[in-house]
Amino acid sequence: MLEPSNNNELPAIPGKRYFTIGEVSDLCAVKPHVLRYWEQEFDQLDPVRRGNRRYYQREDVLIVRQIRSLLYEHGYTIGGARQCLEEDGEESPKAEKAQIDEIIEELEKIKRFLSI
Repeated sequence: MLEPSNNNELPAIPGKRYFTIGEVSDLCAVKPHVLRYWEQEFDQLDPVRRGNRRYYQREDVLIVRQIRSLLYEHGYTIGGARQCLEEDGEESPKAEKAQIDEIIEELEKIKRFLSI
């Protein structure tokens, strides 16, 4: 298994439509039982189920890699990683306004600098 700091050394994701839990396990360096547990903890991770089998799509594999990175590389707890993923999906209007204000301020500084 890869060291936690080697998330960038994970294999490339093949151009397939569906992946089995074993394939996702290999692609993300996470054991299948961990994937099944993460499905219960993270609403964003919802593979297609046909009968008793799980089929992950490319977006699911990317989410698994993001969860893995948050937990293993950045040291988040399950709750913290869940909150981080939820915040990525929806930014609050207050946070967006703050970012826009910062950008405007920086642009005005650049404008003043260029007019000198």
